[in-house]
Amino acid sequence: MTTAEADRKATAPSAAGPVDPTQHIADPGPLGLAGFAATTFALSAVNAGLVAKAIEPVVLPLALFYGGLAQLLAAMWEFRKNNTFGATAFGTYGAFWLSFAFYVWQFADRIPPADAANATGLFLLVFTIFTGYMAIASLRTNAALVGVFVLLFLTFLFLTIGEYSGANSMAKLGGWLGLVTAVVAWYTSFAVVLNSTFKKTVLPVVPLRR
Repeated sequence: MTTAEADRKATAPSAAGPVDPTQHIADPGPLGLAGFAATTFALSAVNAGLVAKAIEPVVLPLALFYGGLAQLLAAMWEFRKNNTFGATAFGTYGAFWLSFAFYVWQFADRIPPADAANATGLFLLVFTIFTGYMAIASLRTNAALVGVFVLLFLTFLFLTIGEYSGANSMAKLGGWLGLVTAVVAWYTSFAVVLNSTFKKTVLPVVPLRR
């Protein structure tokens, strides 16, 4: 057999059908969810008033490297695995956390104090809209992800209302919703890792009928 014939034989689909070239790639979802959950938890603890506002800068390195970079890497692997939903979600929220870090770090002080709330409100509104339509798309995934996206939509919504209205109670409610969102995201990440490791369903995510 010539080298060319051997190559053709190696790449030809089997009788059972073509082999999925991404089947050897680990699921990037748990990494993306864990990075999202950790950063959301830290910022939401500040927004909910559980910790002092003065420690908010601790969120920035998390936002840059775990919520930002790790989610962007997860998004690239979701593209490789042909998962449009996962790639879009992790890519956007990774970019959100990177944008948030740079906004607080480099640009927030350049905005006149009278316009600061409107600027932050506009920033949050963009991601409220995105999360709203991703919550609708999540209805074709599983119940755990639906919980993450519905809770995240409400988190962004109340934070946005809080910024535009100046109502601190709305921002605090958004912070508490963010904490619940982070816990559900951690659960979903943990479930996928645990189920994959044990090769059986240990923690359910409840796939929805397609």
